[in-house]
Amino acid sequence: MISNDLLHRFIFDDCDIRGEIVTLGASYQEILAHNDYPKVVQALLGEFVAAVALLSSTLKFDGVVTLQARGEGALSLVMAECSHHNEIRAIVRPAPDGEIDAEAATLPDLLGGGVLAITLDPAKGERYQGVVPLEADDLAGCLEHYFRQSEQLETRFWLAADQDAASGLMLQALPQQLAASAEDNADQWRTAQALADTVSSDELRRVDHNQLLYRLFHEQSLRLFSPSAIHFACSCSRERSAEALKSLGQSDVEQLLIEKGEIEIDCQFCNQLYRYSAADIRALFGQETLH
Repeated sequence: MISNDLLHRFIFDDCDIRGEIVTLGASYQEILAHNDYPKVVQALLGEFVAAVALLSSTLKFDGVVTLQARGEGALSLVMAECSHHNEIRAIVRPAPDGEIDAEAATLPDLLGGGVLAITLDPAKGERYQGVVPLEADDLAGCLEHYFRQSEQLETRFWLAADQDAASGLMLQALPQQLAASAEDNADQWRTAQALADTVSSDELRRVDHNQLLYRLFHEQSLRLFSPSAIHFACSCSRERSAEALKSLGQSDVEQLLIEKGEIEIDCQFCNQLYRYSAADIRALFGQETLH
């Protein structure tokens, strides 16, 4: 697949609409390797991964955008994040007593009631989070609700994922500049949506971006920009897990050490395991360097 692990941005030359299209292959497979869940859950996770890659274009700073849904159903959490450097990772957490329905067809089937949150976390500056209820049948609908409510921008998403690839298409209406009138602007937006609505899930996952955009919008003048490469990466480290232990407090950590003999912290994003012996804990709270 030519467009594997690539995100393309595009604009229409004669109307006030921008867009993005992404297809994730190897990076998505790396995520699935750490999330051994039923196909229906993996497909939902794939939609989150594709969506957060599309949302990452909003990052005009060094930081991370996170998309997460917390629910009261069989899944308690689905989270995906993408950094300014196009590093992506994701995770699913089942509810402790939840039973996953392999035939679940909608987002509420898996998450039940809950909320969807989009978080922008810059390396410098203030963190921002927008939240909407999980009221639509799919992630695309929830995201569209978020943009209408929080950004006041008409935005549409088309998402598709299976065990091989995760893909997404986004269109966004821009303030009127090129259109001759507000009515023309609205007509152009309706036309672009109608054309994009013809895309199939299989096309979205399998067809090269250039070819697919031509199929959908060959009657429009479209400008495709150079792609950004997306790759899997995890931000966990021994130092960060040590800081997490330190935040628990010395007495609690020493009690864990007495109970277990050594402390293990595993990263659920990448399955990396960090072990801490009694000597490590003494060094940690003595503010010496861990080895």
